[in-house]
Amino acid sequence: MLQGVAAAAELMAAGLATPDADAVVAAAWLHDVGYAPSVRSTSFHPVDGAAFVRAEGFSAVVVSLVAYHTGAVFEARERGLLDALAEFPEPPQLLLDVLTCADMTTGPDGSRVRAEDRVSEILARYPLHNNQSTDDHDAEPMRKHQRGGGSRPLALPSATTD
Repeated sequence: MLQGVAAAAELMAAGLATPDADAVVAAAWLHDVGYAPSVRSTSFHPVDGAAFVRAEGFSAVVVSLVAYHTGAVFEARERGLLDALAEFPEPPQLLLDVLTCADMTTGPDGSRVRAEDRVSEILARYPLHNNQSTDDHDAEPMRKHQRGGGSRPLALPSATTD
């Protein structure tokens, strides 16, 4: 999956007019490092991953992207970990949107998927009324994106097969 997220991020970041475009690709490779047992401390992978990435000397932008990727604020709120997440500055929104789009258009096997299908897969893995989300209000941001109502739609460029 990481290779797929990184490839998608690289395609999308290529069009960004910012010196931090490379940070998106680095964060795409690192965004799930917090799942590794050796770096777990809170059992909240965005925070654990960001702490690890910071300790390894990555840039503040990469650290913040790992911390806030793919709805981390919503999950931190649900888990009572907003203070832990707040230890990290918020990343630039455009860069976060690119990383989130790359993550949400890559399936668990690394293949490209539609964002709606990825959201459905995540919601099936973490159904409502468990430790991921306790009510429909908390899941609404994912459901909104599933319905195509995200604030700024991003599209993954279609792959060419020349």
